[in-house]
Amino acid sequence: MESGNLLDSINSPNDIKKFNINQLEALCAEIREKLISTVSKNGGHLASNLGVVELTVAIHYVFDSPNDQIVWDVGHQCYVHKLLTGRREQFDTIRKFGGISGFTKPPESKHDPFGAGHSSTSISAAAGLAKAKKLKNEPGSVVAVIGDGALSGGLAFEGINNAGRSHDKLIIILNDNKMFISRNVGAMARHLALIRTKPWYFKVKDNVEFILQHTPLIGSPIRNALVKSKSIIKNALYHSTIFEEMGLLYLGPVDGHNLAQIIRVLQRAKSLNKPVLIHTLTVKGKGYQFAESNPGLYHGVSKFDVDTGDPIGPPHSETYSEIFGESLCLYAGADKRICAITAAMKDGTGLTEFSEKYKDRFFDVGIAEEHAVVFAAGLARNGMKPVFAVYSTFLQRSYDQILHDAALQKLNVVLAVDRAGIVGEDGETHQGIFDVAMLSNIPGIIIYSPSTKSELQNFLYSALYECEGPVVVRYPRGTPEIEPDGFHADFGNYNLFTLSKNANILIVTYGRLFFHAARAMEDLEKDNIHTSVLKLNRIVPIDPTCFEFVNNYDRIIFFEEGIKRGGIAEHFGIELYERGFNGKYSIHAIDNKFVKQGPVDKLLSLLGLDTEGMVKAVIQECKN
Repeated sequence: MESGNLLDSINSPNDIKKFNINQLEALCAEIREKLISTVSKNGGHLASNLGVVELTVAIHYVFDSPNDQIVWDVGHQCYVHKLLTGRREQFDTIRKFGGISGFTKPPESKHDPFGAGHSSTSISAAAGLAKAKKLKNEPGSVVAVIGDGALSGGLAFEGINNAGRSHDKLIIILNDNKMFISRNVGAMARHLALIRTKPWYFKVKDNVEFILQHTPLIGSPIRNALVKSKSIIKNALYHSTIFEEMGLLYLGPVDGHNLAQIIRVLQRAKSLNKPVLIHTLTVKGKGYQFAESNPGLYHGVSKFDVDTGDPIGPPHSETYSEIFGESLCLYAGADKRICAITAAMKDGTGLTEFSEKYKDRFFDVGIAEEHAVVFAAGLARNGMKPVFAVYSTFLQRSYDQILHDAALQKLNVVLAVDRAGIVGEDGETHQGIFDVAMLSNIPGIIIYSPSTKSELQNFLYSALYECEGPVVVRYPRGTPEIEPDGFHADFGNYNLFTLSKNANILIVTYGRLFFHAARAMEDLEKDNIHTSVLKLNRIVPIDPTCFEFVNNYDRIIFFEEGIKRGGIAEHFGIELYERGFNGKYSIHAIDNKFVKQGPVDKLLSLLGLDTEGMVKAVIQECKN
């Protein structure tokens, strides 16, 4: 087969097993070209996938998916896996509406045994899969691939702790692309690591152990002495033996871009009936100079020019995240009590400038959202003003800590909840549609949902200085729109915006949906349908004074960019009922379902939450 056509010939993992090492290396080069070309058009996770090309090819060369099950942590490093498992022809649709997901997804392929999207879950999932295989006497290995910082999550070590005691056939591959684990020291350590990957090493080791165990009187004492000596030598040579302390056989470090070496180690691990950890060293962004030199910038990208690495799209406008970061820096400059916390999302949450200006008050706690909230609570207890910036989807991990450690003690922990609402192409695992329903019933919590730049700045200030207990300031991904003509933010708990004194229909909403509601009101006015818009700014608790004028309307329609059950629209409806509202009330929110991937405007349209959807809903209800 000619070089350049290898990838096109692959329809299943079995197709690469006939390749020699030179062909496999050529295949890796083709895969990198495909990754760069596709992600430059669709956006997605680039640097992480470029770093696991050889590793993924080696895994599928050695193992037999789906009989052998491969679990990818987070799932964002699965692009090469998808190319090799029957999704090559659909790869150009990745992250597009109706296309394949950018994460592992069991309904999409039998080669995805476990879904993912959040960090540090792979080892626990793989441990469960391996245990089920053992209980059912099913053949096959289970492989968990974890890296890209995911090992900083405590859940990963909970999984390791359980897996190390299980004695099940489980292989954990640590993709170390940031050197967050210390390397072994010196030439002897490298030599021993190389020896331990040789097949004869394990055969000799097993034979010696068997002989010593079955030699009367002197066998066991000698064996125990050798084990102790081995531990002493290892502890002298290694900075950390934590994996072996937790019951895993440690192999490595291995060059994650040396196919022959990886294949040999994987074959050895596959032959063992015990939990194994393989430590691979990879270069994030490998093969694309811009990604190699700045892997953080190319971790997750929008469309870009392959030749220059520059993003493609409209001129950059200030995002909600940037407004938050700038505002926090401004307040921190005047108040040394203000601290910023992130869970490995410094750049994404807009805290880069803060981390540079106020290093002693900036804390990146790693992928540890639970710890972040309790850490913030401790800071608050001793008089500091902590702000934890986190994506809505990741805040879900810290519910108990918000309830038990912040709210119960009435500690002023500020939660800056980014990516609230529909986020787009990352799909079901990342849509920020559950935080309001999750948090709204916590006693004493306050939730602000600003729409404009000035509101975000002001409500962040209110959260820091005018509130007691935990306070949430939530805002979406992207750029705030300009205030509609005639509207002036007064930074109260709500605003009533109207174009007609004869309005008999009230549209209620919050957050960025306000801009859609304002346009809908204008369009409806042209059809002689008179509406007003009640814009809630503090959505929890709802200001009771806003119910004083609702009886002026015959119909109230609530549009909410969040899950319906437990959402603000339901709380609002209960208040209306208890206050004796005599008109008609309806809710347009997201049903109890997961929202798939696609552009934000497309998804809002499908959900009936954009301007056109609001207009149609009002007209239809007027007809009814």
